[in-house]
Amino acid sequence: VKQNNMAEQIKLNWIEEESIKLEQQNPTIYEELPSLKLVPNVIAEITIDFSNPFQQWIGENGGKKITKKIIPITLKGEKMVWWLNVKNPVYKEIITQGKAGVISFKVLQTGTQQNTKYVLIK
Repeated sequence: VKQNNMAEQIKLNWIEEESIKLEQQNPTIYEELPSLKLVPNVIAEITIDFSNPFQQWIGENGGKKITKKIIPITLKGEKMVWWLNVKNPVYKEIITQGKAGVISFKVLQTGTQQNTKYVLIK
Protein backbone atom coordinates (compact mmCIF):
# COMPACT_ATOMS: atom_id res chain seq x y z
CA VAL A 1 0.00 0.00 0.00
CA LYS A 2 2.87 2.38 0.80
CA GLN A 3 4.36 1.89 -2.66
CA ASN A 4 1.06 2.85 -4.31
CA ASN A 5 0.83 6.00 -2.19
CA MET A 6 4.42 6.91 -3.09
CA ALA A 7 3.77 6.37 -6.80
CA GLU A 8 0.58 8.39 -6.57
CA GLN A 9 2.41 11.22 -4.74
CA ILE A 10 5.15 11.30 -7.40
CA LYS A 11 2.47 11.43 -10.10
CA LEU A 12 0.71 14.32 -8.36
CA ASN A 13 4.01 16.19 -7.92
CA TRP A 14 4.75 15.83 -11.62
CA ILE A 15 1.28 17.06 -12.57
CA GLU A 16 1.57 19.99 -10.15
CA GLU A 17 4.97 20.99 -11.61
CA GLU A 18 3.60 20.76 -15.15
CA SER A 19 0.61 22.90 -14.15
CA ILE A 20 2.93 25.56 -12.73
CA LYS A 21 5.04 25.53 -15.90
CA LEU A 22 1.95 26.03 -18.05
CA GLU A 23 0.81 28.97 -15.92
CA GLN A 24 4.23 30.61 -16.19
CA GLN A 25 4.36 30.36 -19.97
CA ASN A 26 2.83 32.91 -22.28
CA PRO A 27 1.70 30.67 -25.14
CA THR A 28 0.55 33.58 -27.32
CA ILE A 29 3.90 35.40 -27.52
CA TYR A 30 4.85 33.86 -30.84
CA GLU A 31 1.43 34.70 -32.29
CA GLU A 32 1.69 38.34 -31.22
CA LEU A 33 5.19 38.94 -32.56
CA PRO A 34 6.20 38.58 -36.20
CA SER A 35 8.61 35.81 -37.15
CA LEU A 36 12.14 36.67 -38.24
CA LYS A 37 12.45 36.31 -42.00
CA LEU A 38 16.05 36.54 -43.10
CA VAL A 39 17.05 37.34 -46.67
CA PRO A 40 19.57 34.90 -48.16
CA ASN A 41 23.10 36.31 -48.42
CA VAL A 42 22.24 39.45 -46.39
CA ILE A 43 23.70 39.90 -42.91
CA ALA A 44 21.10 40.73 -40.25
CA GLU A 45 22.14 42.28 -36.95
CA ILE A 46 19.91 40.98 -34.17
CA THR A 47 19.76 41.32 -30.41
CA ILE A 48 18.55 38.29 -28.46
CA ASP A 49 16.58 38.63 -25.23
CA PHE A 50 18.00 36.01 -22.86
CA SER A 51 16.04 37.29 -19.83
CA ASN A 52 13.62 34.32 -19.86
CA PRO A 53 13.89 30.72 -21.02
CA PHE A 54 13.00 30.33 -24.68
CA GLN A 55 9.62 28.79 -25.37
CA GLN A 56 9.61 25.72 -27.55
CA TRP A 57 7.48 24.18 -30.24
CA ILE A 58 7.48 20.47 -30.92
CA GLY A 59 6.12 19.18 -34.19
CA GLU A 60 6.68 16.83 -37.05
CA ASN A 61 8.11 17.33 -40.50
CA GLY A 62 8.20 14.45 -42.96
CA GLY A 63 7.65 11.93 -40.17
CA LYS A 64 10.55 13.29 -38.11
CA LYS A 65 10.02 14.92 -34.73
CA ILE A 66 11.41 18.46 -34.62
CA THR A 67 11.86 20.85 -31.73
CA LYS A 68 12.19 24.55 -32.35
CA LYS A 69 13.00 27.23 -29.83
CA ILE A 70 11.08 30.47 -30.13
CA ILE A 71 13.82 33.04 -29.56
CA PRO A 72 12.78 36.64 -28.78
CA ILE A 73 14.90 39.03 -30.84
CA THR A 74 15.06 42.65 -31.92
CA LEU A 75 15.91 43.56 -35.52
CA LYS A 76 16.17 47.23 -36.53
CA GLY A 77 14.20 48.22 -33.41
CA GLU A 78 11.36 45.75 -34.08
CA LYS A 79 10.62 42.92 -31.65
CA MET A 80 10.05 39.56 -33.25
CA VAL A 81 10.77 35.87 -32.74
CA TRP A 82 13.20 33.51 -34.44
CA TRP A 83 11.99 29.92 -34.74
CA LEU A 84 15.21 27.91 -34.63
CA ASN A 85 15.56 24.14 -34.70
CA VAL A 86 17.52 22.97 -31.63
CA LYS A 87 19.53 20.61 -33.86
CA ASN A 88 20.84 23.57 -35.86
CA PRO A 89 24.51 24.12 -34.85
CA VAL A 90 23.82 27.89 -34.65
CA TYR A 91 21.48 27.24 -31.70
CA LYS A 92 24.35 25.81 -29.65
CA GLU A 93 26.57 28.75 -30.66
CA ILE A 94 23.91 31.24 -29.57
CA ILE A 95 23.46 29.50 -26.20
CA THR A 96 27.23 29.34 -25.64
CA GLN A 97 27.72 33.02 -26.49
CA GLY A 98 24.63 34.04 -24.52
CA LYS A 99 26.05 32.26 -21.50
CA ALA A 100 29.18 34.40 -21.94
CA GLY A 101 27.05 37.57 -21.95
CA VAL A 102 26.87 38.18 -25.70
CA ILE A 103 23.43 39.42 -26.83
CA SER A 104 24.16 40.97 -30.26
CA PHE A 105 24.68 38.73 -33.26
CA LYS A 106 25.27 39.11 -36.97
CA VAL A 107 23.47 36.31 -38.79
CA LEU A 108 23.92 35.29 -42.41
CA GLN A 109 21.43 32.96 -44.07
CA THR A 110 22.36 30.94 -47.11
CA GLY A 111 19.93 28.76 -49.02
CA THR A 112 16.18 28.43 -48.53
CA GLN A 113 13.73 25.89 -47.11
CA GLN A 114 15.46 22.53 -46.45
CA ASN A 115 18.78 23.99 -47.64
CA THR A 116 18.70 26.92 -45.21
CA LYS A 117 21.92 27.40 -43.26
CA TYR A 118 22.71 30.07 -40.70
CA VAL A 119 26.18 31.39 -39.94
CA LEU A 120 27.11 33.74 -37.12
CA ILE A 121 29.50 36.40 -38.38
CA LYS A 122 32.15 37.42 -35.85
